[in-house]
Amino acid sequence: MTRPTPLQGILDITPYVGGDASVEGLARVVKLSSNEAATGASQMAIAAYRAVAEELHRYPDGGSTNLRAALAEMHGLDITGIICGNGSDEIISHLIHSYAGPGDEVVYTEHGFLMYPLGAMASGATPVKAAEEEFTASVDAILAVVTERTKMVFLANPNNPTGTYIPVSELERLRADLPEHVLLVIDDAYAEFVSRNDYSPGIELVQAHDNVVMTRTFSKIYGLAALRLGWAYCPEEIAMVYHRVRGPFNVNAAALAAGLAALHDIGHVDAARAHNDRWLAWWQDECRRLRLQFIPSVGNFLTVHFGAQGPHSAPATADFLRKRGILPRGIAAYGLAAYLRFTIGLEEENRAALAAMEEFLSSTDGA
Repeated sequence: MTRPTPLQGILDITPYVGGDASVEGLARVVKLSSNEAATGASQMAIAAYRAVAEELHRYPDGGSTNLRAALAEMHGLDITGIICGNGSDEIISHLIHSYAGPGDEVVYTEHGFLMYPLGAMASGATPVKAAEEEFTASVDAILAVVTERTKMVFLANPNNPTGTYIPVSELERLRADLPEHVLLVIDDAYAEFVSRNDYSPGIELVQAHDNVVMTRTFSKIYGLAALRLGWAYCPEEIAMVYHRVRGPFNVNAAALAAGLAALHDIGHVDAARAHNDRWLAWWQDECRRLRLQFIPSVGNFLTVHFGAQGPHSAPATADFLRKRGILPRGIAAYGLAAYLRFTIGLEEENRAALAAMEEFLSSTDGA
């Protein structure tokens, strides 16, 4: 029997699997698996979302005009270089589709976001992994794997799932030493959480060069993960390419309205950042008390070492926590089988997770 056949390489892709959200038999769980905003969406964004219900028969603004204008004003950007997408994942996917294909290479870091290699494979390109140093991107290692076949380099800064970042000086060095034909994509999904003096999301690099893109999202600090809303800043020529491949109404009206309102609720964002600063530090202090090693993070999550084997291994710990309705993220797919990633939650969620961890670790057999 003859049947439709997918393009070569598609069936080699392992589908992306998000963090667990439920446990059979439990009505309520503590979900710390997806780096969602602990403080939720702003009331202004929720009100804007509800207001769209009266206009569901209308198409959204295909150009995301008002949202792009607000982003341009907030960040001091040229609106022609701002693009919006159905989550930053869509932007990443379309960029790869537009600039890399069979015979080309796409570089990403050792523990980088899985959508980079998956997107490369979906376009027929070859993903190439660059080693990290102490769970942090290494500019030298990235440059060492760049060849004449390299078309794109992806750098999550801060990185998920490690929470580490490279300073602006290293970001500038990476761009300076890349060939001009290579597109550097800086994924800044967690930028709003970072308050380090040596950090930059890379806006200046985009403004100064023709081969740099900065991507951002409303899924994290703005708390709009359910609406799938992302944006990017890029040279106008790249923006024009993106507009040729995206869907004509790729961002829905509810996302546009809620995103615009969220941008104007500065107080909510400040409160979300303050909450994260407090409880990220608390998580780190508690891990030190329990003598658990962790990867220092500047995001809204902490990646903790338990070991890959033994009674208190990462899989065993995750299983115990799951039975208690607590859901961290196992990250073996990122080459970190000995670790679990914990999103910073609300106070009661954080305390419940640490109490259950301490109970489990204090048992001699891991039961």
